[in-house]
Amino acid sequence: MAATIGIVFTNKAIFDDPDFKLMQTAFASFHFVCTGLTLYVVSRPSVGAFVPKRAGLVEMLPLALSMCLNVVLPNLSLAFSTVTVYQLCRVLLTPMTAVINYVFFSATIPRSAALVLVPVCAGVGITSYYDTKPAADAAVQTTSTIGIFFALSGVCASAAYTVLIGAYHKKLQMSSSQLLFNQAPIASAMLLFCIPVMDRIPVLENVPLSRWLMILMSGGFASLINISQFFIVNSSGPVTSTVVGHLKTISIVAIGWTISGRGVTDMSAIGVLMTVGGIIGYD
Repeated sequence: MAATIGIVFTNKAIFDDPDFKLMQTAFASFHFVCTGLTLYVVSRPSVGAFVPKRAGLVEMLPLALSMCLNVVLPNLSLAFSTVTVYQLCRVLLTPMTAVINYVFFSATIPRSAALVLVPVCAGVGITSYYDTKPAADAAVQTTSTIGIFFALSGVCASAAYTVLIGAYHKKLQMSSSQLLFNQAPIASAMLLFCIPVMDRIPVLENVPLSRWLMILMSGGFASLINISQFFIVNSSGPVTSTVVGHLKTISIVAIGWTISGRGVTDMSAIGVLMTVGGIIGYD
């Protein structure tokens, strides 16, 4: 949980630097390299976290492309939004996945669960609306309109990626770790070709050492998240995993709210309470 919280605020600090705000494809490619190396290490017989299984390059391209969008778009959202709005919009992944499953696979969820998702969506909308309004105090952080666009685009990309992962599980009979081990190198290579076109590369000699250390920290957090997933799956039940997920969401939102400079009487607080309460009620 600490790694997940750490990577959000570390990435936010990196993206707040104008030199790195538009370095999203290079940053994502670096993270995929960290992920691939981590999975390689833990798949070795001496560790034995999982047994690697290879899939064809062409067969994995759609999933790798979806993986790229699943990372780059949310990162752009984090770069142009407050942490609170970024994290609350990530909660929309649940209703969006439900919609995609219903439209394309006719899969339904219980009526009670669907009704609980209504305040979730309404809460995100309220918080986003008030977060984009100009603040009277210059110290209060706000979200730009393009940040909302990237946030919603990221949710759509993540929902599509989640559904695609499920399809690949059935098609290739692979675990999540085996799929990720195949995706990460392909996704990293794909993004390398995009860097000259899409990224605004800073003058590397002018980047302070502290910024490079933060980038290494972010990569380290990404590796820790991948490693921790094995322990969560192997040693925790569904209730524990759900509680940990809620604690992460609440912690990130609470810390993000604190550093944004907003008070408890701010109208967007109503949206935060609606969203968090709704997602807890859903599970």
